[in-house]
Amino acid sequence: MQQGSGFLTTRQRRLAWFGFLLAAAQAPVAAKLVSDDSWLFSLCVALMVATVIIADDASRRRPADAPSAD
Repeated sequence: MQQGSGFLTTRQRRLAWFGFLLAAAQAPVAAKLVSDDSWLFSLCVALMVATVIIADDASRRRPADAPSAD
């Protein structure tokens, strides 16, 4: 059985992981250094990027000949 391909290219996937790691690492640092709650924005961005990575993983794990849910 052949694996399906995701909607992200290999380069885009690497950049998404890099962006996720940067945003996830920046949030606690900003929470420690900044008195306001602007660090929540970094947390939201990290969660959105993680959602895209998870969706790409799911589409890659689906068999190529499986029907989509659309």
